[in-house]
Amino acid sequence: MAKLRNRESALRKLAAIPPAVRSAAKQALAQSADELTDAIRAAAPQGKTGKLKKSVAQTWGGGAVRYSALRGNVGQAGDPDLSVVISAGNSGVRYAHLVEFGTAPHINGGIFAGTEHHGTRAQPFFYPTWRRLRRRARSRISRAVTKAIKQL
Repeated sequence: MAKLRNRESALRKLAAIPPAVRSAAKQALAQSADELTDAIRAAAPQGKTGKLKKSVAQTWGGGAVRYSALRGNVGQAGDPDLSVVISAGNSGVRYAHLVEFGTAPHINGGIFAGTEHHGTRAQPFFYPTWRRLRRRARSRISRAVTKAIKQL
């Protein structure tokens, strides 16, 4: 997450936003987060068990997802009420980044030391989906905020 300059000032300004506008922004953010989570889950490779698809989740409050290999932020980074993290991977699925980006051929270590791994091809599902839908999410939130401000 990027550092926010003058964080205290920005948080004061965010706190001064009228409740109706905050509510409209949160509803639009929730709709966008649901849409993005469903799209990422649909784009994830099925695999043998389907665990990767099931591991795609959203966490409100901007908190870090402990076992996530891939994560993207939606919403304002400075306000926990208007922040959601969408992630792929958890304690049982620690390979989401390997599926997304692939692996190069290499010599294994550990209990299979010395054996050769041929590598795997990348199967991007997380970031291409985010790039495809982020403009829609931003526009939806912007429209909701503008509409709520006009109704004040």
